[in-house]
Amino acid sequence: MGLMDNLKAKLGPAKDKVSDLAQQHGGKIQHGIDRAAKVVDEKTKGKYSDRIQTGTGKAKGAMDRLAHKGGAAADGGATGGGATGSGAAGGTTDGGMTGGGKTAPPQGPPPAS
Repeated sequence: MGLMDNLKAKLGPAKDKVSDLAQQHGGKIQHGIDRAAKVVDEKTKGKYSDRIQTGTGKAKGAMDRLAHKGGAAADGGATGGGATGSGAAGGTTDGGMTGGGKTAPPQGPPPAS
């Protein structure tokens, strides 16, 4: 058994627990993300609003993926892939797939340049 297999075996139960907590408290987590984004936006006087919205959208998307355990990709929800930049922090209608449908890291090493 390799190192990665050992890590996956040990982290599997933790991932399941995090997923369960994300399902139970998804609304509270998203509300906290929104509040944090609002505070940061106010402190920076709107200078970084676009970046804050983008980061908020990505954080919510990651939380949704944890809560749904990859189920959104299995039902074809990745066809909406046009949500980028501003507006991603708002409510999504494509199952939380605001990142263009990315669900898994690329396989293999990066290409040589």
